[in-house]
Amino acid sequence: MATNSAMLSIRKALPSLSTTEQRIAKFITENTKEASVMTISELAARLGVADSTVFKFTRKLGYRGYRDFRNDLLSEAFDPLVSVHEDITPDAPMKVIASEVFQSTIKSLQDTMALFDADQLDHALDILLAAKRVTFFGSGAANAVAYDAFHKFLRSPMPCQYIADYHMQLSQAALLASDDCAFVITHSGLTEGMVEVAQVAKEAGAQVILITSHPIKPISTYADAILVSTSEEIGYRSETLSSRIAMLALIDSLYTAMMFRLPGVNESLHRTRQALSVTKLDGTKPYPTQG
Repeated sequence: MATNSAMLSIRKALPSLSTTEQRIAKFITENTKEASVMTISELAARLGVADSTVFKFTRKLGYRGYRDFRNDLLSEAFDPLVSVHEDITPDAPMKVIASEVFQSTIKSLQDTMALFDADQLDHALDILLAAKRVTFFGSGAANAVAYDAFHKFLRSPMPCQYIADYHMQLSQAALLASDDCAFVITHSGLTEGMVEVAQVAKEAGAQVILITSHPIKPISTYADAILVSTSEEIGYRSETLSSRIAMLALIDSLYTAMMFRLPGVNESLHRTRQALSVTKLDGTKPYPTQG
């Protein structure tokens, strides 16, 4: 029996699924309530596949068969914790809304922690430690994550680079070498620009670390290490918002481990802190006055 929820089991298995099985997974994740009440024959007919294909799909997730999988899916589809934001009414007080948003973010972090593959994290760390330079790529909300990661890694001895413009990202990716690391961040795994960047970086010889909530093909085929973040899309709040927090937590984990292992960390931290000290009000300069 699978130990994670049905949806977490699907996301964890995505990289190892065939194209047909990924199509089954996509339908279930996008139509969870509908799929949870379908028989194996109904689901197979809807997707134009054999019953045995659906059965094998559930076995890959760690279930004994479709019945066990559907039981988990059914309880999850109607679990109020999964759709907690739907309970918020337009006149809900700010305290209630904030509480529900925080709970959703906490759940995203808990789900990501339950889902992460320690071997993939170790492999991503090995890639970073062996690299001479790391470049961060992202678009949309993931671009903000990439920028945050770049800002963090600037404090380390690791040379790093980041640029927001997509065309320039492609140029950066094309100029990477075998001792470079490309850090590609995309929530959906379907962003065409990030698929192109990952492909160009891989063809240039770089090692690619992918952070995504949906480790699907084709982008997963260009990744040397895949880190999976997860979240639920609930009510008015897009899943990209809470997945961003989970992505940052994964990056923070790698950054922390890297800083314990790289030589020259104390010097780089001292130099960046010293450079930034002039931006702080420390009593040695007069405070700005109004008027």
